[in-house]
Amino acid sequence: MLSALLVTYVWPPTGGAGVGRVLKLAKYLPSHGVTPAVLTVANPSVPLRDDSLQKDIPLGIDVIRARTFEPGYAAKQAAWQTQSAGAPRRSLVKRAIGRAAALGKQALAPDPQILWQPAAQAALVARLGSAKRDDVVFITAPPFSTFLSAPIVRAMRRSALVLDYRDEWITYRTQYEMMSRLGAVLGGPMEHAVLRCAHMITTATDSFRENLLAHFPFLDPDRVVTIENGFDPDDFPATLPEPPTDRFTLTYAGTVFNLTSPRGLLGAIKKLHARAPALAKKLHVKFIGRIVDTELDAFEGMDALGVERVGYIDKDKVMPALAASHMVLCALDDVPGVERVFPAKIFELLHLDRPCLTLAPAGELRTLVERCQLGPVIAPRDEAAIADALEKALRAFEAGTFPRKAGAIGTDRYDRRVQAGQFADVFRDAVALAGT
Repeated sequence: MLSALLVTYVWPPTGGAGVGRVLKLAKYLPSHGVTPAVLTVANPSVPLRDDSLQKDIPLGIDVIRARTFEPGYAAKQAAWQTQSAGAPRRSLVKRAIGRAAALGKQALAPDPQILWQPAAQAALVARLGSAKRDDVVFITAPPFSTFLSAPIVRAMRRSALVLDYRDEWITYRTQYEMMSRLGAVLGGPMEHAVLRCAHMITTATDSFRENLLAHFPFLDPDRVVTIENGFDPDDFPATLPEPPTDRFTLTYAGTVFNLTSPRGLLGAIKKLHARAPALAKKLHVKFIGRIVDTELDAFEGMDALGVERVGYIDKDKVMPALAASHMVLCALDDVPGVERVFPAKIFELLHLDRPCLTLAPAGELRTLVERCQLGPVIAPRDEAAIADALEKALRAFEAGTFPRKAGAIGTDRYDRRVQAGQFADVFRDAVALAGT
């Protein structure tokens, strides 16, 4: 058996899409000859909590928790709101707090979670210097400040090092609204330095891999391996509910932010109500998950058109909610870098096999959905084409001919159990390289 220390900021009870990759890896690594342990944050400053994820944590796993110096998420959010352009007039003290929060947010590079690194690195040094030395240290990001532990692993020369890209650092620091200005400037040199430390690197898409090799030509292509996200069959109850018969339900599950903005869909719903109001009244659209403040304006008045904002629900309730839909939704807006992205949820939608309306520009997601034949793919801002697709689905629903299953093909490769074996192979390669 190999031993592997998984270093991750996201770990139960933290909720959200980013948790699944490392949690399922820990769950299934023992089946492939690897004993996992975890180093994570004791007091995560995150917007979502999901206690239902605890059931996937392997019994007896060693979980080390190190504290972060970040304030709680509610305090951070309140401080950010006091300095937002649309905030009402505040007291002098609150304005000062808002300005200080804005300055702090911009100064913390590469991201605010760098405030976890002092304790995380101390815990890592203690772990690697103890009798429990691990054969492999696997560091997954974002947040990309987690990668800053890489030089310590390499300097101690006691473990192989694998860096895992769930997202792209280069896109993250230039496109996502939560990144700091200093992080955008320093991110490139930081990324270059930590990549020099890695024995092996894993990426979540082939496009991530190709872009990484293009930006950092010193990397050996044989040491950069794509392992996609996937689905866990255990997340799907043996019996799933059926969709209602009196209305057509379209459901989205996931965070709504600039990368996944549904503005094109919401505009299409308005068009559909304008041209076929009786038909459009049979459409019920549900958004399950957090909607960030910058996207809330797009939902104004949409409840009157059958759009429901459910909010975040525990992971174990998501699959039944999606199954109780005639069609599911996967969305990526047309922003730079999105052509290299898979939303993690798409793999669960593949296994669920409900017809899926995918809104995405040309790129990895469009190619995947078309290859697996999961349903129609439309440009995310083409309101007329989206309205046409909705009308077609509603008329098929009225006629009783809308399919219950999509009939997706080629989905077995995305099983988390299979992917854990791929990670185990990467770990063994890293150990062999570390020993040379």
